[in-house]
Amino acid sequence: MRRREFITLVGGSVAWPLAAYAQKPDGVRLGILMPSFTTDPSSKLDVGALVSELQELGWTEGRNLRIDHRWAAGNAEQMQASAKELVAQQPDVIFCRSTPVTAALLTQTRTIPIVFAMVSDPVGERFVESLARPGGNATGFTNVESSMAGKWLELLKEVAPNVKRIAFIFDPKVAAGGGSYYPNLVKSVATSFALPLTASPVHDAVEIESAIGKFAREPNGGLLVLPDTTTRTHRRLITALAAQYRVPAIYDLRDIVVEGGLISYGVDVADLIRRAAGYVDRVLKGAKPAELPVQLPTKFELVINLKTAKELGLDVPLLLQQRADEIVE
Repeated sequence: MRRREFITLVGGSVAWPLAAYAQKPDGVRLGILMPSFTTDPSSKLDVGALVSELQELGWTEGRNLRIDHRWAAGNAEQMQASAKELVAQQPDVIFCRSTPVTAALLTQTRTIPIVFAMVSDPVGERFVESLARPGGNATGFTNVESSMAGKWLELLKEVAPNVKRIAFIFDPKVAAGGGSYYPNLVKSVATSFALPLTASPVHDAVEIESAIGKFAREPNGGLLVLPDTTTRTHRRLITALAAQYRVPAIYDLRDIVVEGGLISYGVDVADLIRRAAGYVDRVLKGAKPAELPVQLPTKFELVINLKTAKELGLDVPLLLQQRADEIVE
């Protein structure tokens, strides 16, 4: 059951210029670009949370707000095409999720304001000049802080003490830092856990199945599923393979564990989306992204699926269960 309540962020903002508002009889225009499919349940929830929070802040679709939606279907080429289509609509502000989607939009425009969420390294990706002073047309919310890699390894060992080696799975084509950002974080802490690491770069479902099957040939392995568009798009396949091969796996997002994954630790996405809505509101009322600091995550959640643990023959320690923000039974 859930043990935390969502916090609604109502950010301060500058006054909307009345003359500018009068020039928009149909309301202002918000573009939304998501990295996944239109049918993806968790992405639909994210969009719903954004729209709901904007309504709380006074923006109602059909009254004073028009929303143009685009979806990238987990495909890098489609991200570029969707970004181009959305920019051509000339919205007043664009909300987007993920590193590759933000990169695609910034190749299309350096003038339309962009509020991003779930971006790992906006400075390293050159989306912004600095966290404190973004300096360009983009700002938003990151989904990682430096201790997360250590927490992933620590929690995986805690829930599955027999794990003696780790494979981390990621898609270098769409992952942060060209695929280097998260692997470098993991490698920097792995020695303290005395866990040999195996890098498993993948690009599609076929490669995911091959990588996990190959790794599972030897015993006492654990899987770390790194955050990127490909691993998220194929999350159900990954959890199914982890169950098939009886490999304990840790993920970054709650919804993967609700859908059958073993354990997750990561940012509270619902909170992050609601905070991003506050930035969209401020931009719509005249604030400049260049002057809105990039925000780090402030809420994290640990989620454990006891049913999956039982199927893997794991006895989750009571203390670990008590620390969890949510238990799936």
